[in-house]
Amino acid sequence: MTYELLCAGFGGQGVMLMGQLLAYAATIEGKETTFFQSYGPEMRGGTANCQVVISNTPISSPVLSSPQVVIVMNRPSFEKYEPMVHSGGILFVNSSLIDLVSQRADIETHYIPASQIAQEIGNTLVANLVMTGAYVERLHPIASESIEAVLKKTLTGRKEQYLALNLEAFKRGAAVITKTKEQTT
Repeated sequence: MTYELLCAGFGGQGVMLMGQLLAYAATIEGKETTFFQSYGPEMRGGTANCQVVISNTPISSPVLSSPQVVIVMNRPSFEKYEPMVHSGGILFVNSSLIDLVSQRADIETHYIPASQIAQEIGNTLVANLVMTGAYVERLHPIASESIEAVLKKTLTGRKEQYLALNLEAFKRGAAVITKTKEQTT
């Protein structure tokens, strides 16, 4: 199976980190993966997006013109990338910062209050991990344990103090999807 993902938001929202974590975790699992990043005019505060492809078979191109899944962290990203989601695809929206509702009936949309959840657990900077948790729980492109392993491997030394916070954010994002599944059954 091949999973195509585009993550977009302002620089500083951890959009690149989302993609890097997913690609690294896929590599740990022995899957094929590509990670392609793009920055706007400024690194922090400007627009940023990345494209990740995870597959069990060789990947022909890292560039996505109509991704299966899009995660948007802010309103400009919603406006730009919501129309690009492949018909039958999935859109994840940071509903804490985006007050728009998708009018597309041909895609599945999840409104995740990622920034609010991140603030509740202590730091709005982990909203990206909330969204990553929601994505992984909904689609299972990789195992949750692989993300946890990557976080433990990369958050060492001075960064180790942020490990518990990042793990909690990831779990809270997954819990939003689990709760949604329970409500619809």
